[in-house]
Amino acid sequence: MKLQSWDLFLKHIADEYQLKGRLKETFLVRFAYENWRKPDKQVWDLAETASLETYKKQMTSIYACFANDKPQGCPDLDLQGKGPGKFTILKEWLKDQKYPEWWRQSQGPGSSPSLIPWQSPIPIESRLYIERPPIEADCYRELLAPGTLIRIKSPEKTGKTSLLKNILAYAQTHQHHAVYLNFQEAESAVFNHLDRFLRWFCANVSRALDIPPHLDEFWAEDLYGSLMSCKSYFQGAILQPLTQPLVLGLDNVDRIFEYPQIAADFLPMLRSWNEDANMLEIWQTLRLVLAHSTEVYVELDVNQSPFNIGWPVQLPGFTSAQVQRLGTVLGLDWSRIGTAVADQLVDLVGGHPYLVKLALEALATGRQDWPHLRAEAATQGGIYGAHLRELWDRLQGQPELAQILRELAIAEGSLTLAPSQTYRLESMGLVKLKGDEVTLSCALYRQYFQTQL
Repeated sequence: MKLQSWDLFLKHIADEYQLKGRLKETFLVRFAYENWRKPDKQVWDLAETASLETYKKQMTSIYACFANDKPQGCPDLDLQGKGPGKFTILKEWLKDQKYPEWWRQSQGPGSSPSLIPWQSPIPIESRLYIERPPIEADCYRELLAPGTLIRIKSPEKTGKTSLLKNILAYAQTHQHHAVYLNFQEAESAVFNHLDRFLRWFCANVSRALDIPPHLDEFWAEDLYGSLMSCKSYFQGAILQPLTQPLVLGLDNVDRIFEYPQIAADFLPMLRSWNEDANMLEIWQTLRLVLAHSTEVYVELDVNQSPFNIGWPVQLPGFTSAQVQRLGTVLGLDWSRIGTAVADQLVDLVGGHPYLVKLALEALATGRQDWPHLRAEAATQGGIYGAHLRELWDRLQGQPELAQILRELAIAEGSLTLAPSQTYRLESMGLVKLKGDEVTLSCALYRQYFQTQL
């Protein structure tokens, strides 16, 4: 999710690190939020560089400005190093380290708590993290069981990554090793071949554990196949050296659904690893936590899918009480506007955490009052205008989905959709699934799409 004023932050960083001319322009384009997942061959054209080769030279110069041997450089950005791409390393450092520093400085001393940037994920110690009992306690209990598997399902911007990372933080308090791997950060080329993907997977887990990725010592694709090579490496190079259990948190697993040839082998492999815990003690030390936005729509044998075993977690929207708790953290005086507003907000946005927070922040800062906010919520000029336009833009290239939303908005009923249609709409948080039927997820979307489609 894009952080507040990210584009302004990038300009500040470019000036701080003295990027000028074409280097500055290329930096701003490459690290723009909307370009994070785009390959270099697409970005160089957006940056309007003379050629792909010229673009690569400019990126090399940019990395040199942030290298770990430079003052205030990125500690993990070694120009001679191998492994994960330099772009990912620098992007994550800017997002996780430099951006929070810049934000605090830009707000100045004594700034309002409501101006805390809505980052994702939210640490559990943050006042902005609102627990949804008994979900957290149940996950922590399950985590300590040998060979456990936890499945978190939740649409975009509803808190699954925050929960996942808090589970990993809890694991560390019990002396477990914890590794977070986000499949959204993988380049598209990684998914071109199963062997390449599995090597990427193992190398990144190894890197997080500070284990040298000596893959070739365990890998024999031609002799044993990629899956067995991956299992051999994971058991021999990762699990055996560790003296404490390993909790592996895999985020945005549904990215793999987009590559059926990878999903058909990788997902059953995770299932088999979990089943190995029933027979082999070493595999009991591996605990898996999977987070995904939608139901899996890749065809998998029921006995091979990791999504019908383990501990399922489906994050609900905030309740009225949770909305009130978050509003209090943001400085909202409920005695002034009345707690009934919390109930009405839940009805409007279905308790969607991100949409709830936008409204509470506006109310707490006095930028809008509730009657005005509610009246204009579904309009281009309302508080949700940017969010709704983003959804609208995404639907323009998918007329099939736009037509489905139109039917749902007008008929105010439910529909039975193809799995791939449900997958795409549910991942955007536009629909709720009950059995085989889908309905619009909240009144806000109904009001907006009734007038726009």
